[in-house]
Amino acid sequence: MGIVSTLLGIIGFGIGIPIGLLLGFFVFIYFEPEDAKDPVIRQLHELDANSLLDILPEIPTWVKHPDFDRIDWLNKFVSDMWPYIDKAVSGLIRSMVNPIFAEYAGKYMKSIDFKSFSLGTLPPTIHGIKVHETSEKELVIEPAVRWVGNPNITLVLKFLSLPITIQLLDVQVFAVPRITLRPLVPTFPCFSSLVVSLLEKPRVDFGLKLLGADVMAIPGLYQFVQEHIGRQIASLYLWPQTHDIQILDGSVGAMKKPVGILHVKVIRAVRLLKMDLLGTSDPYVQLSLSGERLPAKKTSIKMKNLSPEWNEYFKLVVKDPEFQVLQLHVYDWEKVGTHDKLGMQVVPLRLLTPYETKRFTLDLVKNPNPNDPQNKKHRGKLVVEMAFNPFKEDSEKFSGPLDCNVRKGSGVGRIPEDTLVHRGGLLLVTVEGAEDVEGKHHNNPYAMVIFRGEQKQTKLIRRTRDPRWNEEFQFVLEEAPLKEKIRIDVMSKGTGFSFRNKETLGYVNINLVDVVYNGRINQKYHLINSKNGVLSVDIRWKAL
Repeated sequence: MGIVSTLLGIIGFGIGIPIGLLLGFFVFIYFEPEDAKDPVIRQLHELDANSLLDILPEIPTWVKHPDFDRIDWLNKFVSDMWPYIDKAVSGLIRSMVNPIFAEYAGKYMKSIDFKSFSLGTLPPTIHGIKVHETSEKELVIEPAVRWVGNPNITLVLKFLSLPITIQLLDVQVFAVPRITLRPLVPTFPCFSSLVVSLLEKPRVDFGLKLLGADVMAIPGLYQFVQEHIGRQIASLYLWPQTHDIQILDGSVGAMKKPVGILHVKVIRAVRLLKMDLLGTSDPYVQLSLSGERLPAKKTSIKMKNLSPEWNEYFKLVVKDPEFQVLQLHVYDWEKVGTHDKLGMQVVPLRLLTPYETKRFTLDLVKNPNPNDPQNKKHRGKLVVEMAFNPFKEDSEKFSGPLDCNVRKGSGVGRIPEDTLVHRGGLLLVTVEGAEDVEGKHHNNPYAMVIFRGEQKQTKLIRRTRDPRWNEEFQFVLEEAPLKEKIRIDVMSKGTGFSFRNKETLGYVNINLVDVVYNGRINQKYHLINSKNGVLSVDIRWKAL
């Protein structure tokens, strides 16, 4: 009997423990207390120290941090729009995930579908927002977002004829994202992309029911899910990780950056048309790159010559070598009136190989239309040589002929580092704006950039002490400006009749040695001969 009783005791213990745990689990999950009372709301001065510490996380960010601004108007706007935002976002998410559900439905289960999808009636609130001022063409904002929502999201999975429901509810999210709008461009919506990252791990809490049972109530599962979600989000979005969202296409939005220099040698023309009464012409060549607003470059004028020799060199800044073309127009110079057009031709830059000079003998035509019968008329030939030299930082992007679209190659034409600093390149000077400039007689400021005897001027802005120009000027140089300075004068010009039509509001001399070695400087300079004037300048050096 002792053995039998011991055996029965072991069997009863082995069966009773699992049954007891199972019953206890379901009672714990499905039991809801009925004696819940409404919370007691008290004023802050009535709370003790421990109670105040408990509610500190709930205090809005704009209260705890003075650099965060309060934006109740935006929360009011979101609250009023939330019913429509809910329907729009819910419909968008449904349309995005339904094709994914359709792929899995045929493989693993009969069907997957949303029984209900709603973000609830409680909108997210922004507890404060911080705006950063930078010297770049960008806007950086950091909103403190909190969403304590009551969504109703129910997913139904059908395995054969057995439906399994999964319900997401009671979502709470608190995050402080950094949203950067860059670069700012003069095309609506005035920025090309969104760059999003998180400054700290977000706090995410939610309830999850499987077949009506609260899965998150299982001991240990809640903490595991919270840590797993936090790690996954941090690995994707926690700074310095970022997520780029393109808003505008590169060709429509941001201006393309220079990637190299096109060297053009206009050699000669042969058998040009006779445009003058004496049976001769006075030809010159005008050349420019497509997509550029800069003034075209011109050769010298060869008087009374139908087969002129120029042998003149030009340099043009290239921004898109795969799509830009060199436009060549030959004109007959006239002392009075418009100049007669002798012919034209274009050369796509994609026909070039970086660092290699290529000669072209071009048949001149009247216009680029290949179907125009007038293009069959002989107009002479133009001989040019061309070479494309990428900048140092872009040299590895172009390898082989440009029409092959070969990127990240072997770095054809690589130059030793010790000689690169002395080589020529492109100096880009962006005059961004000025602050607190004041004239004695008028305040219509403009800036004048003076370098190597060449002067370039911004537009004039009327009646302001804080002008914003954001104008870029380019200087193609044979050698790096290691021992040179660039001067920028801020001037004011009277708009009416005045004996003091112009006056100087201040100037600055900038050493370029730091630009050459560092590649860029972006600073504010106090203007000389100005009481409080400040000039913002961005200077870049792109070496060949």
